[in-house]
Amino acid sequence: MAASPGSKLVLHIESGSDGQSTAVLIRTALMLYFLGSASLAWASSPKTLIQLGESSVPLNGPWKFHRNDDPRWADPSFDDDGWESVDLTPPPGARDNDVGFTGFVPGWAARGHAGYVGFAWYRLRFRISPPPGGTLALDGPFVVDSAYQAYLNGRLLGGVGDFERAPPTAYGFHRPRLFVLPADLARGGDMLLAVRVWMGAWGASDPEGGGIHIAPVIGESAVVAAHYRLQWLEVFEGYVVDAVEGLLFLALMIMVLSLAPFDREDRTYIWMAAALLLLAIIRGNQAFLFWWQFETIHDFELFIATLAVPLSLGAWVIAWRSWFALESFPPKLVAVLTAALIVIQFMSRSWFYGVFPHAANVLLHYALIVVRLGFLLLFFAIIVQGVRARRPERWFVLPAMLTLGVGLFAQELSTVGVPGIWFPYGVGVSRTEYAYAVFDVVLFFVLQRRLSRLRWQRRVDLVV
Repeated sequence: MAASPGSKLVLHIESGSDGQSTAVLIRTALMLYFLGSASLAWASSPKTLIQLGESSVPLNGPWKFHRNDDPRWADPSFDDDGWESVDLTPPPGARDNDVGFTGFVPGWAARGHAGYVGFAWYRLRFRISPPPGGTLALDGPFVVDSAYQAYLNGRLLGGVGDFERAPPTAYGFHRPRLFVLPADLARGGDMLLAVRVWMGAWGASDPEGGGIHIAPVIGESAVVAAHYRLQWLEVFEGYVVDAVEGLLFLALMIMVLSLAPFDREDRTYIWMAAALLLLAIIRGNQAFLFWWQFETIHDFELFIATLAVPLSLGAWVIAWRSWFALESFPPKLVAVLTAALIVIQFMSRSWFYGVFPHAANVLLHYALIVVRLGFLLLFFAIIVQGVRARRPERWFVLPAMLTLGVGLFAQELSTVGVPGIWFPYGVGVSRTEYAYAVFDVVLFFVLQRRLSRLRWQRRVDLVV
């Protein structure tokens, strides 16, 4: 049937023997009619234009890069055409292999400058057009080996580390920094961002070390400030497990000392309390180093790597020797190994970089391996002899010693290819953190069991 002029819609429905089919056709026609009317109404109604823009941009580059140091390189008029280009654009899903910081890229060691330590500069030219009346901010490069200063159009904004001394003083290098741009720079226009970077000798052996690992971000102040807070959240999440484990070790230390009055002649509790205290310092120091800017990397090398780690190994060996009453293991051997490890660690640190000839450094490297292997064999021998000693807690202590060993000898496990870190929910949790978490639980039940036994023995002695 043809539609008459001026009609919106004419339906010709042929009747048939099935009344249900006719009803379906009527409902379908009505639905099409109302949908068509709604579409015409939407098409004729006024629209609100929503325009999405970039309120912050990561400055991935490509940057201009050059080794060495010259204050003229902060000047926007300096000609850097002869410098090499460095792109800081991270591949999808990129993150570091320690904490899990997102957007991580390898440093200059992986870009043709392996083994280089000292100063280097990054320069990037860009033009920015801020919104009218807005303010701009810069979120400095997040992960940098090991300290930096940021200059915008030749003006020092600030940085991480202390450049008042020569060489500079470096603190924890996972440190976000927020710079709100001055009013004259916040108007936008042509910009030259120059980043002066310095890396200490402690990073010389890192195959991905050196320079900027996560690019800075520029944009509207509120958005960049939110990005800055997210970076601090990553830092907090990355080291909160270490802080908690440090506190748990201190709680276990107090629990161990509470056993001493029940068995005053047993020196086990003093040694184990000392070992737990050292372990609490080592683990808790991770958070202290990276959450605050009080401890320098040199401080970490001296007090943690050189002193606390060897003393912790020695204290744990003596503690378990005393726990199982193994007189066949002379404490003098443990003292010699501990002293040797302290000396080797001290001579291997960054303050002797370039002082010793290559042959001496190789000798120190292998001496470190031998001494740590000596501790590992001694620790394993105590486990074997402790199981054979038929002490009441031997099968309960065994899981505690094994999980503790995973943490104490993490270097050796990594050498043989045991995975060192996992990323649940995008946050890096190391093999050592997992092992110490299990150790804390197991040791708590071991100490609780011994405390119950000592209390029962005290009651028996009082009755007798």
